Amino acid sequence: MLKVGLTGGLACGKSFVGEVLRGYGCLLIQADELGHAVLAPGGEAYDEVVREFGREVLDAGGRIDRKALAARVFGAPERLAALNRLVHPAVFRREDELMAEFAAREPNGIAVVEAAILIETGSYRRCDRIVLVTCREEQQVERALRRDGASESDVYARLERQMPLEEKRKYADFVIDTSGEKEDTVRQTRAVFQELRRMEA
Repeated sequence: MLKVGLTGGLACGKSFVGEVLRGYGCLLIQADELGHAVLAPGGEAYDEVVREFGREVLDAGGRIDRKALAARVFGAPERLAALNRLVHPAVFRREDELMAEFAAREPNGIAVVEAAILIETGSYRRCDRIVLVTCREEQQVERALRRDGASESDVYARLERQMPLEEKRKYADFVIDTSGEKEDTVRQTRAVFQELRRMEA
């Protein structure tokens, strides 16, 4: 089984590319969804995160408010590192379980892990190949504003915190540029899938 990391910048179109790859028969693992799951009440990281960051990060229903948690670690690298130490091992365990199940069914299959900070966390080393999804910065801003309903200053602040796409290119085996029409993105994704298939054959 081939393990592929799928990453990119804010609002570059990672999820769209991931869904296209899922349509071709790849296992798609969305790290953000697993992160939600391990932070949910009863999840592996819930108790430790509440202990570390205080009950102030909980909403009225006792669930972790991700925005409140993000505010606690924003601009505080040591706090962010503490959060990552609590969350990432649980996410990786869930990824490994899903991959093992898939490999048992599809030993020659392709498992794709979609993660925004795949490179920043070092988890790209767990992958055989890396696919980077990019577009122009003005498109990132436009898409993020449309999708998140955030202010322009919020979006630029998030872009500032991310590793620049040009830096991420150094780690990528394949680059998919989503600046054009969706049909063009699908065409590029199909070509990458065919290359990955050849590697697995």
